[in-house]
Amino acid sequence: MKHIDIVKLQQDPAYIGQAVTVCGWVRTSRDSKNVAFLELNDGTTLKHLQIVLDKAVITDVSAFMPLGTSLKVKGELVASERNGVEVNATAVTVLGVCPGEYPLQKKRCTLEFLRTIPHLRVRTNTFNAIFRVRSVMAAAIHRYFQERNYVYVNTPLITASDCEGAGEMFKVTTIGYSEDYKSAEEYYADDFFGQRAGLSVSGQLEGEMAAMAFGKIYTFGPSFRAENSNTPRHVAEFWHVEPEVAFAELPDIIEIAQEMIKYIISAVMAECPEELAFFDKFFENGLLDKLKSVVDSEFVVLDYTDAIALLEKADADFKFPVYWGCDLQTEHERYITEQIYNKPVFVTNYPKDIKSFYMKQNPDGKTVAATDLLVPGVGEIIGCSEREADLDKLLAAMEERNMNLDDYKDYLDLRRFGSVPHSGFGLGFERMLMYCTGVANIRDAQLFPRTVGSIR
Repeated sequence: MKHIDIVKLQQDPAYIGQAVTVCGWVRTSRDSKNVAFLELNDGTTLKHLQIVLDKAVITDVSAFMPLGTSLKVKGELVASERNGVEVNATAVTVLGVCPGEYPLQKKRCTLEFLRTIPHLRVRTNTFNAIFRVRSVMAAAIHRYFQERNYVYVNTPLITASDCEGAGEMFKVTTIGYSEDYKSAEEYYADDFFGQRAGLSVSGQLEGEMAAMAFGKIYTFGPSFRAENSNTPRHVAEFWHVEPEVAFAELPDIIEIAQEMIKYIISAVMAECPEELAFFDKFFENGLLDKLKSVVDSEFVVLDYTDAIALLEKADADFKFPVYWGCDLQTEHERYITEQIYNKPVFVTNYPKDIKSFYMKQNPDGKTVAATDLLVPGVGEIIGCSEREADLDKLLAAMEERNMNLDDYKDYLDLRRFGSVPHSGFGLGFERMLMYCTGVANIRDAQLFPRTVGSIR
């Protein structure tokens, strides 16, 4: 049906004084003797549009008042000192009734309650704002890479590779439970692909292969990790941004990551001012100042060894002990970013024993050219490294881990045929969204979060 988006009416003064038709859902309503007021929202903007119902014109307004009711409204758009613009209604049509048991009433619902109704929670101001920012952020990511001559590639979601330690895999099978097989080998031999297959935990390995042809590539899609992690930062399905860049060493990829983060934040600040003001008020006081500071400042680059020294001297009671060789936990990451620097920090040159086989080995023989980008309030949002381009060193690292080299024949071929220095990283999209909005739980950064024991 013909109608005008509410956001257009709010932004374009040319509509004032014109007859307009709008559609939307009733967010609030109030009634009085001679006039009734509705707040209508169609999803195109965070700000509701006030509808004024003059009872001399529309005598019975009872069907229009229940929250959640969907309406088509015709009327004149007029200027309003309080609301900017509003509609003096001349005709209202109910498109969909909403009964009294509608769970989104005037009282403010908790985020915990809203997680039980994910199909309805998107109608609240909070989730209207979250997913509007998410949409703008996704577009900014594509724009950043496209403007810089990266090729967008789609790596497989069904794969035989676990990217060696990137996370536990979900099994993909057409057989399911069966007692007809004597061994796993026999089971997989009879399955669809003739071998073990799972949902991808990362597109990195395939991304590296594309980068050896196109120079600069990125992937942007879902990854799946079957980890029993019931934390505010972990879900079983998340969106992953993974660029791979040929002829780039660790300092180069750090520069790219910093530039990309600033580009994303700048885009969100420019395109979502109302949403960020909402989050600054209700979720993280000082959010706008934080984001502006990130855009305006240089990120810290901190050697892992120096980070350990700072943590060992810290006046803090850490749950996990700190020592050289430990894998930094969220409490360590947040202490570094929030208590010491109060800005994003790249921690570099991790011990090789706690990092993956494909990372470039440093001359000291103990560390690898890897970095994690840590941010206040979230912890790690980017895992990054220069990849090992030397075939002999890569083979040695794989043999130390007792890896089956036959499973990585294609990957090893990259080092046989025209190998070059190259680097890449993975950005957790939802974690970046959390950082930009102040939302503390990743379950609130997704439409339908998949977590341990929960899917709908």
